[in-house]
Amino acid sequence: MSDSISQNLQQLKSEISDNVTLVAVSKTKPNQAIMEAYTTGHRIFGENKVQEMTQKWEELPRDIQWHMIGHLQTNKVKYIAPYVSLIHSLDRVKLANEIDRQGARYRRVIDCLIQIKIAKEEEKYGFDPKGALIFLEHLRTKPMENINIRGVMGMATFTHDREQIKHEFSVLKSFFDQNKSAHNLEILSMGMSGDYPLALELGSNMIRVGSAIFGSRPAH
Repeated sequence: MSDSISQNLQQLKSEISDNVTLVAVSKTKPNQAIMEAYTTGHRIFGENKVQEMTQKWEELPRDIQWHMIGHLQTNKVKYIAPYVSLIHSLDRVKLANEIDRQGARYRRVIDCLIQIKIAKEEEKYGFDPKGALIFLEHLRTKPMENINIRGVMGMATFTHDREQIKHEFSVLKSFFDQNKSAHNLEILSMGMSGDYPLALELGSNMIRVGSAIFGSRPAH
C-alpha cells in the first residue's frame, strides 16, 4: 500500500493551525484510500453524493464523521439523517424544513452550515447574504428543534484570478463576523484544494481538501 495519502495528510496538517478543521474530501475514492487516511488518525471525511456516502458509512468504521458537502436534494435527506455529522450545503428554506423533519424522525439534532452564494457562476448554489440573514432571523423567532446552525459555507468562483477569489472570501468572512455573536456561528467553511491557503489567510476555520490528499484520480 502506498504511503502517499498518509504523507500528504500529515504534511497538510502540519501546515494548518489547530483551530482549523480539515475535511478530507473522499468522493469517488475507494474504501482502501479512506482507510489509509483513517490509519493516520483522521476521522472527518466529505462526500457529495448521498448514495456513495451512505454506502461508505455502512462499510467503514463507525467513528468516522461524514460531512455532506454537495448540493442536497430534499428527497435524499432521509438517507443521511440517521448518521450525517455536518451538512455543509443548507441552501434553501425547503431543505431546512426537511432536515428538521428527518432529524425529528431519527431523534437527532442535525448540525448544518448555511451555504451562501459568493461566486459569480450561475451553477453555484446558496442563499444570497440578505436571504441568509432573513433565514437566521426567522430561526431566532421560530427555531427548528432538530437543526443546529453551526456556521456558514461558501465556494469561490473557479478562476485563477486571486483578487476575485479574495473578494468573494472576504464577503463571506464579513457576513460571518457581523452575525457570529447574534446567531452563535462558530464555523467559517471556505477553501478547497486550489484556494485553501488564501482562505486560511482570510480567516477560514474549516477547509475541504481532496486532491491534495488523495491525488486527482481515484486511488487504487
